[in-house]
Amino acid sequence: MTVRKVLALTLGVLSALLCSAAPAAATSPAPPPPPPLTGEHLGPDRLPHCADVVAAMSPRDRLAQRLMVGADAADARATADDVRSAQVGGIFIGGNATALLTDQALRGVQAMSRIPLAVAVDDEGGRVQRIDTLDGELPSARAMARSRTPEQVRELGEERGREQLARGITMNLAPTVDVTGRSTAIGDRSFGDDPETVSSYAGAFAEGQRAAGVYTVLKHFPGHGRADGDSHKGRVTTPALVDMRSDDLRPYATLLGPGGALADGRTGVLVGHLDVPGLTTDLPSSLTPNAYALLRQEIGFDGLVLTDDLGAMDAITDEFTLPQAVQRALEAGADMALWSGGDRITPVLDHLERAGLDPAANDAAVTRVLRAKRVCS
Repeated sequence: MTVRKVLALTLGVLSALLCSAAPAAATSPAPPPPPPLTGEHLGPDRLPHCADVVAAMSPRDRLAQRLMVGADAADARATADDVRSAQVGGIFIGGNATALLTDQALRGVQAMSRIPLAVAVDDEGGRVQRIDTLDGELPSARAMARSRTPEQVRELGEERGREQLARGITMNLAPTVDVTGRSTAIGDRSFGDDPETVSSYAGAFAEGQRAAGVYTVLKHFPGHGRADGDSHKGRVTTPALVDMRSDDLRPYATLLGPGGALADGRTGVLVGHLDVPGLTTDLPSSLTPNAYALLRQEIGFDGLVLTDDLGAMDAITDEFTLPQAVQRALEAGADMALWSGGDRITPVLDHLERAGLDPAANDAAVTRVLRAKRVCS
């Protein structure tokens, strides 16, 4: 055997030995899916300055940004016409109709708005939900807390958020952080009667929603869970403010106060129509400056604040016309006034123009609205 053949044979044996001794290549784990493409993932350097955006708006358009009006979920064309003519800041979709939530109808509505529109629902779960006939039912808050861990609720919130966003919903007026007591109006809409449980589960649901790109809103400040009635049917009274500090207000302080898990500008607050001894006098909380001062100054929340429905709840409509209620709410400290009917937009705007809201306070509120919608930074 020649030297060349011996070398060739030796190299072949060594190669075979090395190949047999080498471990099998490890299977690389699949890369995680990319995050959804939403405004939540835009850096502040990608957005214009809010002062410049507000300065470029007409006075009437600034007022319109502070309105969230009800939309007829069965009539996409009428909704688009209202948005085009009034340029409101947001629409609220209630009821059981779903035409506006199918076939990407909301994309046509968004196209009518010069500034991105907030599209809100109250998709809490249980007896208050909006896309159950389209995407399946969501358990009530009480059922979630009884049958799931906070991490499972976070996952449920994120899954629901992806479904909402796919249908064009950008804002959920949920979760409810009321600490329940005697109020049957809230009942299983609350995660429980313990402030820590409510904070844990509501925070988890909100974090899941936000991870999907949906803006969340905690309600009903300062706390409807122990009120003596239903504000849909008339004036209701809560325990005194001194008593509410140890229960009803704690989820807000925990989640939205300095260092709170949701205190980053991606969660707002909805103020209810409540009579609170020690806080309100002749007007419910939604129309009382002290209620907004409690939220802003004592709790330290500087994000978006909305009212509960000003047009269909007897606690308000028994005493005020809609334009009067909207004016009082905005002057008291609300950033956005909500009413579930889609009518009377022009009379409300006309009334607000005549009322002459404080320009600096109005611009600050418009800025909070725009920042919540990720329009500016």
